[in-house]
This record gives sequence, structure tokens and C-alpha cells, in this order.
Amino acid sequence: MSRKVSPKDRQHVRPEPLYPLFAEPATLTGIGPRYAKLLSTLAGPHVVDLLWHLPTGLIDRRHAPPIAEAANGQICTLTVTVDAHQPPANRRQPYRITCHDASGGLDLVFFHARGDYLTRMLPPGATRVVSGRVERYHGHPQMAHPDHIVKLEDADEIRRVEAVYPLATGLPPKTLKRAIQGALGRLPATENLPDWSDPALRQREGWATWQEAVRAAHQPTAAADLLPTTAARRRLAYDELLANQLALALVRRAQKKRRGRVLAGDGRLSAGALAAFGFPLTQAQERSLGEIRADMAAPQRMLRLLQGDVGSGKTVVALLAMLTAVETGAQAALMAPTEILARQHLATIGPLAAAIGIEVAVLTGRDKGQARAAARARVASGAAALVIGTHALFQDGVKFHDLALAVIDEQHRFGVHQRMALGDKGAGVDLLVMTATPIPRSLTMTYYGDLDSSRLDQKPPGRKPVKTTTVAIDRLEDVIVAVGRKMASGEKIFWVCPLVEDSETLDLTAADARAAALTEIFGDRVGLIHGRMKGAEKDAAMDAFRNGGVDLLVATTVIEVGVDVPAATVMVIEHAERFGLAQLHQLRGRIGRGDRAAFCLLLHANGLSQAARARLQVMRDTEDGFKIAEEDLRLRGSGEVLGAKQSGLPAFRLVDMAAHEDLLVIARDEARLLLDRDPELKSDRGARLRALLYLFEREAAIRFLRAG
Repeated sequence: MSRKVSPKDRQHVRPEPLYPLFAEPATLTGIGPRYAKLLSTLAGPHVVDLLWHLPTGLIDRRHAPPIAEAANGQICTLTVTVDAHQPPANRRQPYRITCHDASGGLDLVFFHARGDYLTRMLPPGATRVVSGRVERYHGHPQMAHPDHIVKLEDADEIRRVEAVYPLATGLPPKTLKRAIQGALGRLPATENLPDWSDPALRQREGWATWQEAVRAAHQPTAAADLLPTTAARRRLAYDELLANQLALALVRRAQKKRRGRVLAGDGRLSAGALAAFGFPLTQAQERSLGEIRADMAAPQRMLRLLQGDVGSGKTVVALLAMLTAVETGAQAALMAPTEILARQHLATIGPLAAAIGIEVAVLTGRDKGQARAAARARVASGAAALVIGTHALFQDGVKFHDLALAVIDEQHRFGVHQRMALGDKGAGVDLLVMTATPIPRSLTMTYYGDLDSSRLDQKPPGRKPVKTTTVAIDRLEDVIVAVGRKMASGEKIFWVCPLVEDSETLDLTAADARAAALTEIFGDRVGLIHGRMKGAEKDAAMDAFRNGGVDLLVATTVIEVGVDVPAATVMVIEHAERFGLAQLHQLRGRIGRGDRAAFCLLLHANGLSQAARARLQVMRDTEDGFKIAEEDLRLRGSGEVLGAKQSGLPAFRLVDMAAHEDLLVIARDEARLLLDRDPELKSDRGARLRALLYLFEREAAIRFLRAG
């Protein structure tokens, strides 16, 4: 029996014209369960995902020369007469079919072929049109496994220009193309799914309808049609950006409507902490702190992103904001993604809090038994005004006495749900999210458009610049000698490797192997730290490096953020070409924190690619994290820069942020204007925009609309 859908529910139901696009790939003609699973892995679980799986190359079959003029290695479409079949003497040999035209002969070659099938397809004496790559074998032209074999009268069936798509192992190209053609066949008619974009914008940009743009993107006729700057791809990118900006605006508006609380401290605790800190704030710190305190003093909930370049002092800004909340009698919490980072924050905040008589509690997954119960009790009673921890903070068993401010560090390592879960631990909790990874302005708008943004773009006075040098891996012995000299003068060295253990598939030196090799030279002055070690082991390794007899710490990227060892002056990054720019910048930021000159050595393989060479050159040229982030975006793309695949951030399918940044600005302004005019998207165009949100699976934002 069908359930009646109320008007309130109806606005949260996907529009009917989109139903065929949100079926599973197995519903497409000719796609069985095995291929459907591969298609889901490659593109996504719905038919619509195949529309977003755009071609990355093309094959031109228009070249149709006589056999004698077919160049070696060229894709050709040839009209031939079949002469004879030559079955192999054994299974390891190929099946050959000799053919000819007026200019000469050609062999068609098949491995593991069925003779009866080939006899039906290519009967002797018949004329056939074949298309594939021609290669010369002992000077004689041959074509192995032609891509197409058709009768002369069916020659038009061969597409003269074919799109080439990214593939998955085990998925034949013909099957993928059949599935994509099936998906294109399910595009709703324009009268059933009217266009949501602004007609004036479409006219100005020369854009077709959404349906026409999708078809055009899948039917390239020249290499230029694959560029992100084509009208079809710009139109599709704009649609995705508009859906993104509408969704963010709806979420932001709903969050801002939630009841907040006024948090205006008297400054006494902040002043005491600053006095204990002993250094004046930079202008960027003063500016950002002023923006944060203004938000906290307003009756609406604060939703702010604090971006701090490496070494810009964001932890101190966060502490002063937390103390503003404590001055009102409330609590503040700081959540970090790893235990190392949580305990690094404790090392910075703990002494300053102690100096002003404020208790700090620590809650991480490693805390067990009585110690854990005691910490939870101090948090629940309010005795601990400041709380630092990992994801353990938002677990059900953790109760706060009066949480007023939640600070979340390295936000891109957490999903949005985790962010909101900590914010729900109190009444009207203000939210400050931080990242030590500078984010390009365009990505701040696309991923954090629901947040206000503050930037720490200055370093405190006294921070030494880091001299960065690129060194080929064949000079490894010279690097080891130089490292030994630094150790002899009392300096400490990080040595970063990209893997923990040796890999059979990657020719990279693993951290454990490098640590063993360096231990043979320097003895027990060499330590090792990596992510697979238990928390206590990692703490012991860091303590030995910071305070003990270990002067050279071999590490993986577990030390990427939050590790502060002022005596460390050298950073060696092995196989630096394997790291992204943002990651290299973070690793380099672990040194130059004391009063000595600091050096970063980027060890790289010989024969670097152009892209790898460009990345390393950027590292040599600048220490400005925001410039580096912009270059990282240009060189690698948005999904890689922020690690969107791992973090729960929405991954763009059609947007190339380096090419489409101008469209982002248009989409942001359009989304704001649309919601100002039609806050609940109730108009005719509003209904079309709801369809857009569903199309790009941003329907979660629709739940923030009131029922009509």
C-alpha cells in the first residue's frame, strides 16, 4: 500500500524526472551485475555518475589510407578484402587472417581467438571495414585485435572520432561506452526538467541547455573539446558550483538562525596568559582575535575559520579566544585529529593556563581506567575550564558542565558531522575551526563557505627563514656527512621518508630501513617515529628527540603538523617529489623555530617530471604558505590539495578550480541573490534550483528549507 506524501515531505523528495538518473548502473541495458559493480567503483553508485565521468582523450579514426600508406603505429580505418584464415599450430601462437586492398596486404592478428567466431565475422572473399592501430612486423603491416570490424554497408557505424574515458581494471572500454550512452539516453527532456540557470548568463557565456552541454561534453571532435575552458564544460562546472554555493548558503543561514550566546569576557585571564607568554601578538594575530571576539560577543553563534600559516601562532590566538569564554564562567574545548597534535597543544597551552590558575583536562583515546574517569568527572563538574583532546571529546560518555566555545584544529581531517557533534555538547556553542594548511581563497569559498574566515599571514618576529635546497638522491652520502656535522654542533635533524616499510611496488626508501642504515653510522642517536606505532611509543620517541639523546629522528608524515622542537634546524625530505606542495610546506615548518639558521634539503630522484620539478622550484622560491597553496591548487587540483577524498569534504566532479575560479565568484553571488529574493526556493525558478541541488546530491541542504 503506497504511503501518502504530505506537502511538507513532498518538498524533500527528489523530482520525478531525475528518478531514472538515480537508478543503479545495473538497470542499464547490457550491464550485468559484475560490470555494474565495476562501474559503481569507477564512477559512482548511480546512473547520473556516468554523466559526470567525462572523457580525457579521443581516438581519431578519420584517417583511411590505402594499406601501403598506413604509417607504423597510426590508427587507421581500412577497407579490405579477406583472403584466408591461418589458425595457430598451438595456443601460444596468434590466429592470423590475411587481407588485401589494391595497394598491398595486411594481416589481422588475434590472440586466444575462437575460429568459428572469426569465420563468421571475416569470411574469406568478403569485404570488411576494420579500424585499429597498424604496426609493422618484419616490415609487413598488421592490425592486432581491431577495435571495429563491420560490413562495408555498415561503415557509418564506426564513429570517426571516439571519446576515451578513464577505466577500471576488468571493465572493457566498449562496456563503459555502452553504459555512458545508456545514461545519456536517460537525460530528462527540457520540458520535464527546465533550465535553472540565469538566461542572461547563458546568453553572455554562449551556453546551451544543461542537457545539450552534457551531450556535447561526451562527444568531443577535437582535442580542444577536452579542455575545461570549452562552453560545455564551463556550463557543467557552473552548475556544480551553483549547487555547492546554494547548499553552503542554506546551511550557513540555518546555523546562524540557531540560538547563540553572548560571550564577552573582561580580559583578565587573557592579559595574564599574554604576560606569561612573553611575546607581543603580531598584527595578524590581533586582527584575527578581534574578529573572533566580536563574533563571540554577538548573540548569533560564531562559525569562523582561522587559517594560520606554518609558525603564525594560531594556538595562542585559540587559547585567548578560549579564555574569553572562561572569563564568562563557561568552558572551552580544543579538538585535534591526532594524539601527537593534542599533546603538542597541551605543551603550549598547559604552562600558560597554569600561570593564571586555570585547570586543563586532556581526553584522548589512549586514556583508560581511573585517569579517564577522573578527567571526565573534572570536565562534567566544570573544574576543568579548558579541555584538550582528540575525537574522544565528542563521544557520548563525555559531558561538559557548560561548553561555550569549541575549537577544532586541522578541520579538513574531520567530517562535518564530527564538527557539529562537538558543537552540540553545549547550548549555543560558538565554533572556531582552525587549519595550519593555508587554503587558496577559491577553496575557502567552496569548502568553507558556511564559515567566516580569518587569516594569520604573518610570522612572529624572530622566526628564522629556512634555506631550502634540492639535492639529487645520488648525493645521499654527502647529505649524511653534512647531517653528521650538524649533529656534532648540537643541532637536531628530522629525516622524513614517504613509507613505513619497504614496498615491492615502489622504489622508495622506507622509514625503518633508513633508520637502520643511519643507526649503523650514528648509533643510538638515531630515533624512529611513524603512524603505526602505539601512542606511548610515539610519545617516547618524540620526548627522546626533544629532550633526550636522540639527535636525528627518522619519521613519516606523522610529524607533519603540531610538532615543535626548537633545537631542530635541519629537515631532510627523501623522495620529496612524491609529496604535495602543502605537505612539503608543513614538514618544512617543523624547523626554524629556534635562534639558529635552518636548512631544508629536498632529496629527489633523477629524471624528475616537469610537474615534480615545478613543485620543488616553488619550495625553493617562497616560504609564503598562501602562495604555495595557490600553486598547489594550480598544479594538482582541489581534491588533492585538501584531501577531500579522505575528509568527508564534497569532491567536485566537473570543476577544475584553476580554470573555473571566475565561475565560482559568479555562482557565490548568484546563490546569495537567489536566497535574498526567494529564501525558501518556493518560486518557479526556486523549484528548478531544488532539482539542481538533488542532481548534484546536495539534498541535505534542502532539509533546511521550511515546508511551504
